[in-house]
Amino acid sequence: MTSRRIINSEKTILDKDDEDLQSSSGAGGQSITAPAVPMDVIIKLLAFTFAMVVIPIGSYFLTIHTIFRGNSTYAGALAAILANVVLVGYVVVAMNEDQTDQLEAEKKKRKERQGKAE
Repeated sequence: MTSRRIINSEKTILDKDDEDLQSSSGAGGQSITAPAVPMDVIIKLLAFTFAMVVIPIGSYFLTIHTIFRGNSTYAGALAAILANVVLVGYVVVAMNEDQTDQLEAEKKKRKERQGKAE
């Protein structure tokens, strides 16, 4: 097998990466440190993740001996139903949040139009 030799005038991949980093953080280059996802979205996701783990498992173990008297089929069915309830709740919250963002954008556009008309 043959291998490719690096010529001194040719830059390696690491050298090219170093130049890219220096050019982006150099003169006039502002680095963006804002998170890509807003914090409230992350908190909602973590809350629903916690609920998705705790509610079905908790309901299974709480109802297997108290309500369903040892019948694990009914307790498992209830846990599955509650998992779907949590999932539907997350979808509803996400859709409402998306609609809220769209409504806020429309309000800004209306205010800008009113400001230009006056």
